[in-house]
Amino acid sequence: MYPFRFLGAIIMKAIRVHRPGSPEVLQLEEIPIPSVKESEILIENKASGINGKDLLFRDGSYRTTFPYTPGIEGAGIVREKGRVVTNFEVGDRVAYCHTGTGSYAEFTAVSASRAIRLPESIDFSTGCACLVQGLAAHYLTHSTFAIGKNDKILVHAAAGGVGLLIVQLAKLKGAKVIGTVSTLEKAQIAHSVGIDHTILYSSEDFETETMKLTDGAGVDVVYDSVGAATFKKSLKILKSRGLLVAFGQSSGFIPPFDVNLLANSSSDRGSFFLTRPTTAHYLKGQEFTERLLDIFEYISQKKLSVFIGQKYSLNHSLEAHIALANRQTIGKSIIVF
Repeated sequence: MYPFRFLGAIIMKAIRVHRPGSPEVLQLEEIPIPSVKESEILIENKASGINGKDLLFRDGSYRTTFPYTPGIEGAGIVREKGRVVTNFEVGDRVAYCHTGTGSYAEFTAVSASRAIRLPESIDFSTGCACLVQGLAAHYLTHSTFAIGKNDKILVHAAAGGVGLLIVQLAKLKGAKVIGTVSTLEKAQIAHSVGIDHTILYSSEDFETETMKLTDGAGVDVVYDSVGAATFKKSLKILKSRGLLVAFGQSSGFIPPFDVNLLANSSSDRGSFFLTRPTTAHYLKGQEFTERLLDIFEYISQKKLSVFIGQKYSLNHSLEAHIALANRQTIGKSIIVF
């Protein structure tokens, strides 16, 4: 494919969404290769990540302008650079994630400030798979709640892309980790990366089981990407002054609630804390680069495994969205080119 423009080609294949809706609105089309602005680089994608946020843009939960190309992260090779870009050269291997969309395509133009050079030891698929979810797992375990030795934590969706990374980073910090999963297969995956206990939420009550595992004390922090379905019980398993980190909503957005739930004044466990972190607020200044360099170092040292459970071609993006929405995935899902 390189270099398309110089071979006279000006189009590429991309997934396009013309209106909000179900996965069926994802359409494979041919559109112009994007032009780079002065501070951008044009990347020939080798892998593109699939994230829960993609589903929220597609169904209209998050605002965007139609038509658009989904996708907020990817990895590939720099094919062009803008006039003022000095930190990348044509031919560099890079990974990127950005605040816009556009990675479900053969080429993506992104701000050079939201890209990072990939170490030679990390392939494109792994480099792509550790971006959005790696950044999230890093700030959640290092900044939102700075996990310490012997902290007790519960991770919902522990066999998901973010969940598996949180488990591993928490274990590196010496925490005791409990995770909820939907199947025995997912439990095995979570145990393969070091989790201490798994709760099969499809047949076990995670509130009851967590309180048994903590001898009634509760956990220091709950990492909850599920949202509406788990919110109230997640509060109930916290120790006094524990923190609920509500960082996702795979089951739906948490509805408005009485703030007095956090007091839990009728119990000897209460005065809970609640936060709803978003990635943008944890990537100020050099944090984008510093967090990813940490993740890359862990991967290179084989202290962190990135589990890619599903790989799709671009024209199977519909199936990818259906599987993710139905919680039928394990680890990370990516598109490969």
